[in-house]
Amino acid sequence: MKHRGRHRRRRRGAALRAALTGTALALTAAATLISTSQAEVAEDPGALTPLTSPADTGRLRLQERLVPGRSLDRLAAAMGRPVGVDAVLRDADRRMREADDCSADDRASLPVAPAPARAYCWDPADTAGDWRPVSVTTSGDAGVDGVRGTHRVVLAGWTHSDTAGRPGEQGLARVAFVNADDPARLSYRWVLPVVPVDGGRDYRGLASGVSGMVWHKDKLLVTTASGGADALYVYDLDRIQRTTVDAPAIGRVPGGWSAAGYDYVLPAVASYRFAAGRCSASGPPCPGALALDRGTAPDSLVAAEWTAPDDDRRARLWRYAFDTDPARPGLLATDGTGGVDAVEAYRTRAAGIRGVLSYREAGADRPSWYVGRLRGTQDGRGGLWRQDTRRTRETHCGADASDRCWARGAGSLSYWRETGEVWSLSDRMLFALPLAGLDRSLD
Repeated sequence: MKHRGRHRRRRRGAALRAALTGTALALTAAATLISTSQAEVAEDPGALTPLTSPADTGRLRLQERLVPGRSLDRLAAAMGRPVGVDAVLRDADRRMREADDCSADDRASLPVAPAPARAYCWDPADTAGDWRPVSVTTSGDAGVDGVRGTHRVVLAGWTHSDTAGRPGEQGLARVAFVNADDPARLSYRWVLPVVPVDGGRDYRGLASGVSGMVWHKDKLLVTTASGGADALYVYDLDRIQRTTVDAPAIGRVPGGWSAAGYDYVLPAVASYRFAAGRCSASGPPCPGALALDRGTAPDSLVAAEWTAPDDDRRARLWRYAFDTDPARPGLLATDGTGGVDAVEAYRTRAAGIRGVLSYREAGADRPSWYVGRLRGTQDGRGGLWRQDTRRTRETHCGADASDRCWARGAGSLSYWRETGEVWSLSDRMLFALPLAGLDRSLD
């Protein structure tokens, strides 16, 4: 069903700055103590082990594949002039509610420690079905001023179950474009990521989970988990297209273009696949969480390998450099053959990684890696660690010092450098907390 939202003016400036520096919310979940019967003593994942051998680093090599410009132009000519992020936000048709107006179940999904400074729940219709939020990035990643076009924006990637719901949506990904200009009045609109096919004469849905997302310059990079050889897809946020037909199908249909009822689609402009083949335990890693690190020169894309929470395999953490060529904004740095090599890589004993950040403090000789992980527990609440090559630290909470303090069904992490905030997701809410507060919670 199509929705047409009304454009509302958002209060900006002072209200935003006040919210960014405000004290933590008095959240029910943050005040909850985890009982001794629930506590789980986790294995210390220890210090990071650098990977330097060609056998290890060679498995991380990517090969870039650009969608031909003529294919993208053919699609745009058939669908109409592309629009940008501002056009989508003007059409926002859903409101987010602040934590106090959310259900107890929503609030119970938030981290116990560190407590969020701000938190929001989605439209109940969006969390009632088979869609779940898993990844987040912001306009703080897109540029140093934190503004894209005329707005401050949060993008949240959602994944649909591949076994339930409407057949046209099964296994797909979608992205919520959230207007964050006014911290008290967040609103959003859905956009469906798609992949051009047949030389731009048609497109298909992105049938994959999107466990990681990074917005760099005008590009959105997302992980893929569809069982194919591609590791990352790249989207140009200036190439959003409007659909013209409200139908269950995705792609060209009689009378125009459809996207399972969504009004906007975002066609892929490039992809990266591992040169050594599909991900496996003995080959390239299955990419999970992504984040942007602006503390390197040039900026870099950091990634974490997805392993099951109860897997005893040592997961890999690594980074790629972004290209500095002005003609290639938002793309990874390649060699003469289109190959992309990791510029840094480690192993960690942490498993079930759903969020990763790399951040170098002023005066530090090396970056720290923040790792949010799931556990194989009934409540789905995980832990948060900070690791480097010398040691590891974790969050604790409650009278029994449980380490299961992080969000339920935790999603990715995104650092908004301008505000000093880390944005993340539970399985029901979007939230932000100061990076300094996260550090204070570490043991």
